[in-house]
Amino acid sequence: MAKEIRVRHGWLKFMYIYTIIGAGGAGLGMILLPSRMISLFRMPAQDPIMFGISGSVFLALAFLSIFGLRSPLKFAPLLLVELFYKSIWLIGIILPLWLAGPLPWYGIIFVIIFASFIIGDSIAIPFAYVFSK
Repeated sequence: MAKEIRVRHGWLKFMYIYTIIGAGGAGLGMILLPSRMISLFRMPAQDPIMFGISGSVFLALAFLSIFGLRSPLKFAPLLLVELFYKSIWLIGIILPLWLAGPLPWYGIIFVIIFASFIIGDSIAIPFAYVFSK
């Protein structure tokens, strides 16, 4: 007898929409208007290559999330990627910076945004489905 896997379809779709808006907006801004994004978040000057890579990844996640709206379970691993890279960033980058001293304004903004994604993805991802055989 197969165990029924609980899927929160509403949460999945919400997280795809959140990714389309959040990551898509950030990605477009970072690619099309990088100096405006840097000014808006009061960030120091950015390496255009690395800033562009980040923007491209964010935009790719947003585009793929559009497909997630149509097939939420099929694209659940996309949310898993977001969950992992944002968690790694918080633990590996932000935690040491925070322990060394106060975070800059834009760092705090990104921590809040990324934490909201981590919480939402943790609720939305049907882990039993994603890791089933």
